[in-house]
Amino acid sequence: MFFRQVQQHGDNFSYIIADDNTREAAVVDSSFNAGEIIRILQAENLKLKYVINTHSHSDHTAGNTELRSTFKAKTIGHKLSRINTDIKVDDGDVIRVGGIALKIIHTPGHTPDGICLLVDNQRLLTGDTLFVGECGRTDMPGGSSKEMYNSLFNKILKLEDNVEVYPGHDYGSKPSSTIGEEKRSNYTLKPRSLPEFIEFMSQP
Repeated sequence: MFFRQVQQHGDNFSYIIADDNTREAAVVDSSFNAGEIIRILQAENLKLKYVINTHSHSDHTAGNTELRSTFKAKTIGHKLSRINTDIKVDDGDVIRVGGIALKIIHTPGHTPDGICLLVDNQRLLTGDTLFVGECGRTDMPGGSSKEMYNSLFNKILKLEDNVEVYPGHDYGSKPSSTIGEEKRSNYTLKPRSLPEFIEFMSQP
């Protein structure tokens, strides 16, 4: 599998995932990184099939139009996304890029349309749901601490400890982590009841 984390502008991460044999590729969260993504895709002779957004905030979708038009790729977002996408997905759906399986995990909390992508049960692309050492904000329009609690504790933390975590922003001490490391060190993931978590997230 070809897997590349791209950070060309600011703190936003984009991801390129491709099948080594078919050369089919997907980009996750185009962000402001379209120019560098195009350079890598062309240098590696990859065929972009999908542009997938973990949620609809503009800092994650800014490169969609350029990538879609350059490679005739299809855009993908959750069915609750407020932006137009070619394909709508929901919790449990699987997107295939060559022989690679990308499982959709609906993780609202930061936004209603938030998703994480589990890549071949090895890597989790978490968008703005989970960062290294942090979790996503819930105080923006459409945010919900109750939904974030369910997404984190009842979905993400149920995954195996060795699953690698790749967030949507470079907010932590390093660019990636694992589920196990985050369980041990991420203060937002300390055991809390739902009321305790809602109170915790409301603190300035």
